[in-house]
Amino acid sequence: MNETITHLKQSLKTLNLTEAAQIIDESLMEAEEHQWTCSEFLQRLLRYELVRREEKQLARRYKWASFPEVKTLDEFRLEEQPSISKRQFQQLRELLWLEQNYNLILLGPPGVGKTHIAIGLGVEALHNGCKVSFVPMDGLIHLLKTQEISRSSQYKLRRIHNSDLVILDDLMFMAMDRNEANLFFQFVNKLYGQTSIILTSNKGPEDWGELLGDQAITTAILDRILHKSEVIQLSGDSYRLKYRQTIFAS
Repeated sequence: MNETITHLKQSLKTLNLTEAAQIIDESLMEAEEHQWTCSEFLQRLLRYELVRREEKQLARRYKWASFPEVKTLDEFRLEEQPSISKRQFQQLRELLWLEQNYNLILLGPPGVGKTHIAIGLGVEALHNGCKVSFVPMDGLIHLLKTQEISRSSQYKLRRIHNSDLVILDDLMFMAMDRNEANLFFQFVNKLYGQTSIILTSNKGPEDWGELLGDQAITTAILDRILHKSEVIQLSGDSYRLKYRQTIFAS
């Protein structure tokens, strides 16, 4: 019997059913105890393999995404953000915009939930089998400027380009020189039409020209980002200030 189980394990591994191979012993004992039919046994074994594969793939997609922290849409205080209705929030959550390669531009002052919504939508996309990359704007500029000399930057950019959704956080947090703006245009142009972008910024598109430093490049970038996009203007007080933690007793 032991020899048969060993042979079964090896066969499962050869077929790349490594998760099923790990539980074949206990599964056989359980099948005997509960008198499963052959089809019931096979169904349970394959279901376990599929569930474990999906769990591993999801874990890889989370690692790929490089979120600074995981925030879900369920945790978002929608009642404190009057700029988005429940219906609009649900439409965003359904991800039809992602299937249609639409971009989302989340605008508003610091602390109103732009990054939370962006990450929350990214998490939803991950659980729908999509590849997601989160990158702060200063981090992206660093990757773009060092890609010619750094294999690490090349690898990270290749991973970002292969994503279904790219989240660019704090677009106008820093001013760019002409070279940086040109590199950013090339980056956006490569994503155009094949990858959705969620962009967060505390500056509206009308102010991007001043910070990008070149009106022609700004126009070209806007043309690609805004072609198929939804602009969402968030308002209200900063959540971080409102719900800040304190070391002092109240």
